[in-house]
Amino acid sequence: MLRKVSSAFILLVVCSVWATRSHAAETIRAEYELLQKMPKQIISKLQPAKIGTIVMGRGGCRYLTAAAVTGDKARADDAWKSIEATFATQVEDGGFQGGGKPGDTAITVYSIRVENAYFILQELGRAILVVQASPLEPYMRERIADLMPKLRRACDFIQKGYPTIVIKVGHTANRLLIAAKAFGLCGIVLDDERMKATSAQLVKAALARRDKEGVFIERDGRDSSYNAVSILMAQHLTLYLPNAELEAAMKPAMDWQRKRIKPTGEVEVEGNTRTGVGKELSPDSGKPKSVNYNEVAQTLWYYGAIHNEPEVIDLALKVQAWRDNKK
Repeated sequence: MLRKVSSAFILLVVCSVWATRSHAAETIRAEYELLQKMPKQIISKLQPAKIGTIVMGRGGCRYLTAAAVTGDKARADDAWKSIEATFATQVEDGGFQGGGKPGDTAITVYSIRVENAYFILQELGRAILVVQASPLEPYMRERIADLMPKLRRACDFIQKGYPTIVIKVGHTANRLLIAAKAFGLCGIVLDDERMKATSAQLVKAALARRDKEGVFIERDGRDSSYNAVSILMAQHLTLYLPNAELEAAMKPAMDWQRKRIKPTGEVEVEGNTRTGVGKELSPDSGKPKSVNYNEVAQTLWYYGAIHNEPEVIDLALKVQAWRDNKK
């Protein structure tokens, strides 16, 4: 026998569903609306002057993010060419042949292939979410829909490879958070709860890679470039998937980061474990790794904007100016 359902109960259910969808929409809009306020001298560093036929893997995804923020259809078209060329290197198991760029040497080491894939996907997931929150969404809708089966295969590939991630990059908090961002943001795009849960596991692993003062550690020590990257990745992720513990962890890490900025805007490197002190070579250039000033500036700006701390925004602009003057 069917029970009579009261109109009040139906109204409660409808309101609950509407509220859930409204909250989800607001969450997806959050970064787009934040990026609308980002100064040109910082957001311009998300993209080169002209991408043309250059295929840059995750670089093309960043280019799409900036195109969505500026409402530039021509740049979005160029960015999508880059993304399509990246996925042209996708192989049968869902991973990419090399680093996601045509001509890259094929890689056979499984853990490296997983790492290369989530490096691309963490920027692609973010780019799609920013586009979906922007006026460019109708313009890009069909292309994004056509990409979904390929994205699904790539995400299945990194999900299957999850056991390799902590083993390979567990010494570096920033890469754990990059992986967490890939799983979390692509999990939103694909509406995949398993990927979101995996993201939360990786966040937990990253939170364990802090010292007693709350600084994210890299190779058993502190680094003024990679600590900033860890904070930046955490900020990208928590804008879409709030995590109280991760959000709280950013404050002590940022407190230390701010102390590493000289009055000139230069980032202090003394005592770093990875960048600016000749201890580690870049795999791309073969030269000693240096501070990623663009990402340090972005980190500071995001934090200042999110927490309404104008002095941190000013610090971001100072860091970016120092970098630009040193070109």
